[in-house]
Amino acid sequence: MYNNILLPYDFANTFDNVPEELAKLTENSENAVITVFNVVTEGEMSSDVRFNGKSFSANTKERVEKLKPFTNRLDEKGLKYEVRFEAGRVISELLKEIKENEYDIVVMSNRRSKRDIKHVLGHVTHKVAKRVNTPVMIIK
Repeated sequence: MYNNILLPYDFANTFDNVPEELAKLTENSENAVITVFNVVTEGEMSSDVRFNGKSFSANTKERVEKLKPFTNRLDEKGLKYEVRFEAGRVISELLKEIKENEYDIVVMSNRRSKRDIKHVLGHVTHKVAKRVNTPVMIIK
């Protein structure tokens, strides 16, 4: 069904339902590739460099390890994926990534900061869904 999928990954969200949905979206196609994309924010980078002496590459190696439980589930489902990292502002980097690549669909996990607010979507999910022409699937 979909061959080129972008999955913006946020370590604060839960991605429990996502592997099953990705399997459905790809219909186990051998050509399907999922790009697991994470943005290291400027604040995270500056504090890691200043306080922990970590470079961007050291930071991303740590994040790859933190991703292992999720990527193991993708492996179990037989899904092909690549993991990519960028540094910068989350929304700007996501919009740039979507604009520069021809994704069939963007799959996002939704998290709201407060339960009693009137908006259903979280800030990043709302901004991305509002500003791109690529279909966006939001998984709760």
